[in-house]
Amino acid sequence: MIVLGALGDVILDVVVRLGGPIRLATDTTSTIVHRRGGSAANVAVAAARIAGSSRFIGQHGADAIGGWLRSELCDAGVDCVGRTGGRSGTVVALVDPTAERSMLTDRGDADQLADPESEWLDGLGVLHVPLYSFAGGALSATAHRLVGWAHERGLPLSIDVSSVSLIETLGRSEVARLLVGLGPQIVFLNEDEAAALGTDLPGTVIVKHGPRPAVVFDRGRVHEVAVPPGPAATDTTGAGDAFAAGYLVARLDGAEPVEATMAGHRSAAVAIAAASATLGDADAT
Repeated sequence: MIVLGALGDVILDVVVRLGGPIRLATDTTSTIVHRRGGSAANVAVAAARIAGSSRFIGQHGADAIGGWLRSELCDAGVDCVGRTGGRSGTVVALVDPTAERSMLTDRGDADQLADPESEWLDGLGVLHVPLYSFAGGALSATAHRLVGWAHERGLPLSIDVSSVSLIETLGRSEVARLLVGLGPQIVFLNEDEAAALGTDLPGTVIVKHGPRPAVVFDRGRVHEVAVPPGPAATDTTGAGDAFAAGYLVARLDGAEPVEATMAGHRSAAVAIAAASATLGDADAT
C-alpha cells in the first residue's frame, strides 16, 4: 500500500530570510535559497520520508523548473502521477527574524490539472488535499472528482485549510459549506485559520499553534498536545505540511488522535531543522 496521496501543487519556493526590515527603494541584506515547494508536494515528501512511500497527484510545469521539481520528488521516493503542462509556479516566502513567513504566490499552471483518472487513487491509504486545490481552475473540478471517487472506495479524506487569505477570498460561510460537502475525516488548521473559520467542522479537527500545544477536537473531546522541546526555528517553511504527514501516517498505523498529533510534532521538527539548516548555510545576497 502507498500510505498517502497528496493532491495539489508542486512549485518553486524562493525563501528569503530578511536581515532586517525591508528598506524601500534600496538593498536589504538577506539570505536566499531556492527549493522544491508546494503544500501537497511537501506532504508527499514528508510521508515518504516517514513511511517509505507516498504519491503526489498534480500538474508539473512543462518548463525546465517543472522537470527539476519532478526529479526532486522522485529522488525523495515519491510516486508522481498527473499531467505535465504550462509553466511552473513560484512562491516567494519572506521569513522575518521570528521565523514567521509571508508568502508572495504565483501558482503558474498548477491549477490546470484536468482529466483525472481513478487509477491515481489505486493503493492509497488516505487522500490528503490542501484547500488550495478547490480555489479554482481545472484543478478544482479534478479535486471534487477525486474526492468523490475516494468516498466511493471508502478512502479516508484529509483537508488542510491552507490559508487565511483563501478563507477571506472564498468567504467563511462558503469554506464551511465546502468542507461539510467534502466530508473529510480529518481537518488541519493553524491558529489564524481557526480564528477566521472556527472549529465546528466535520471530522477530527487539529489546530496547530506553532511552538505552543496543538489542540485536537475529536468526538466531542478537546485535547492539548504539547510540542516537544527543541532548538529555536529560523525557518518554518513546510512545517505544517510535515505535521500533517506525520499525523496521517501515524493514524494509518493505528494511533489515536493524541498520539498521532505527537507524531505530527516530531515530523514538523524534522522539517524545521532541515529548512533552518539549509537557509542558514546559504550565501547572503
